[in-house]
Amino acid sequence: MECERLMRPKTGGRRRGFWRKYSGRATCFWSRPAGPCAWTFCSTSSKSPPKKAKSGRRRLPSPLSCWSSTMLYHLLAPLADEVGILRLFGYITFRAAAATITALLLVFIFGRPIIKRLARLHATEVPREDGPSSHRTKEATPTMGGLLILLAIAVPTLLFADLGNRYVLMALAVTLGLASLGFLDDYLKNIKRRPLGLIARYKLIGQTLLGLAVGCVLYFWPVDPAHSTVLTIPFFKEVQLDLGWGYIPFAALVIVGTSNTVNLTDGLDGLAIGSTLFAGLAYVVFVYVAGHAVFARYLDVTYLADIGELTIFMTAFVGASLGFLWFNSHPAEVFMGDTGSLALGGAIGTVALFCKQELLLLVVGGVFVLEGLSV
Repeated sequence: MECERLMRPKTGGRRRGFWRKYSGRATCFWSRPAGPCAWTFCSTSSKSPPKKAKSGRRRLPSPLSCWSSTMLYHLLAPLADEVGILRLFGYITFRAAAATITALLLVFIFGRPIIKRLARLHATEVPREDGPSSHRTKEATPTMGGLLILLAIAVPTLLFADLGNRYVLMALAVTLGLASLGFLDDYLKNIKRRPLGLIARYKLIGQTLLGLAVGCVLYFWPVDPAHSTVLTIPFFKEVQLDLGWGYIPFAALVIVGTSNTVNLTDGLDGLAIGSTLFAGLAYVVFVYVAGHAVFARYLDVTYLADIGELTIFMTAFVGASLGFLWFNSHPAEVFMGDTGSLALGGAIGTVALFCKQELLLLVVGGVFVLEGLSV
């Protein structure tokens, strides 16, 4: 959870008291030594309170402990002691906002050059002969714009998220893995001009293997063993189902289902990316609340330690989607292709599994569900 404020009022130079409070998995300290009011941050790990130093005084948590695992920390560490504003990076909300803005700027900066490059490569949509007639009007529109979305998601996540957090690493791995699968399909279909692209069964095998890998990690190496295989029923606070080993194929079903339904939605101006944007916004809220002990307890949501860092990934997801919508709205200048649709769908499914809101996908991703049922 986010860290709290450390107050240091002037008290005449003598330590008059020490107060310690535990909130969720975070440990916060308030002491009263001499000196002005200061800000600091506490670690969100489950470690015990700081041990006493040799001098007999307790050591306060490092002001930079909350973001010491981010790439940006290693770039700016030499300036940390001189520039106090860098302490803002200890807040998940600040880093989430920074990730959103960075993703949006990356799309606007690199969007036009990437679209022109795709057009020069003739990476345009090749409609199938048995496809709908409306898709033939988009034949000259560049596709594979998912590369732009991936850039805008990966860079802010690597800069601002805790790279030691398993949730973040798995979400990135699944997104990039499905993007690679989609890129191969787009390359064969749109550049090599093979209308069928990657053979459907090979694509399905790749998606299934990634989904099973996520399920195995959640089952055999869980971050939170108490909730790793639990299925939460929406709108019923006390109803939970522990699927046990059955959660492994269930995870594969969720990831394969979401990636394919988003893929089916792509092809019309703004439809896929607009629906994905709203789904991403919903899961930003779910992830942040699930990772905040106070909010989770108040809203009666399953509290999951360390999942709060996934907020940075999801806000980068939202920023990238919002920026891409600018180029994909009517009249569309580019389509995301399988490179983007498989990656975005798989990312939503993976995050839904992590924050234990799998069944809410039926509500949040209603457009995708209807598209899948219509096939």
